[in-house]
Amino acid sequence: MNTLKDKIKIIIFGTDTRGGKLFDLVLIVTIFLSIIIVLLDSVAEFHQKYGELFYALEWIFTILFTFEYLLRIYCIHLPASYIFSFFGIIDLLALIPTYLSMIVPGTEVLTVIRVLRVLRVFRVLKLVQFMGEADMLMKALLASRKKIFVFLFSVMNIVIILGSIMYLIEGEAAGFTSIPRSIYWAIVTLTTVGYGDISPMSNLGQSIAALIMIIGYSIIAIPTGIVTSEINFISKDSDKAECIVCDDKEQNEKAKFCNVCGSRMTNNR
Repeated sequence: MNTLKDKIKIIIFGTDTRGGKLFDLVLIVTIFLSIIIVLLDSVAEFHQKYGELFYALEWIFTILFTFEYLLRIYCIHLPASYIFSFFGIIDLLALIPTYLSMIVPGTEVLTVIRVLRVLRVFRVLKLVQFMGEADMLMKALLASRKKIFVFLFSVMNIVIILGSIMYLIEGEAAGFTSIPRSIYWAIVTLTTVGYGDISPMSNLGQSIAALIMIIGYSIIAIPTGIVTSEINFISKDSDKAECIVCDDKEQNEKAKFCNVCGSRMTNNR
């Protein structure tokens, strides 16, 4: 029984074997097909003609994905390591909308969240190095969160002050009917979006608008600089391995078992 579980785990979670690669490719194609069904079903013309077929196919896909989800739980030593992992949560969320639609009609459209499951293509195509780069970026964002919060707090102060000033200068005649609406204009101008639904009419107001635009261009590079400085302090150890079950990337390259979930490491088979 343990041997059977190990074989199932290697096929479902791994991509080093022929069976594992085939399973992941079939899974990704199936996910794409299920998403296409949901998208086509949202078109009134297709829904009228093929609504019943789409409904049946959606349930077939949901049952298959449910069986796959249960198999993933069955074949690993610590089920919680998968259930509460990134992919485990995504897999569960991909199943809930169809079952929920039996109680709340219309929620089946939320099954488009299955597109997130296609992230497994990074493993299938051996693009794990990009996942490592994404992990480094995430660590840099987390490390710089306090600085980014201070930056955003400063920006909010700027738009509140300048928005209030524009409300006093321009008034309702120019479309600045309230301070919140004036703050909205300041945000749109500061971010250089410029919808044009509100615009200053007086020379003083236009001068302040020009100042906000210049400030907007000046502060664009600040978050980038903050994150970049944090990336420079983050180094990725080359002797680390990744567990295919719980996605922990801090495993010893020579370890036989994951020290988080207890699963056998496939890099030492």
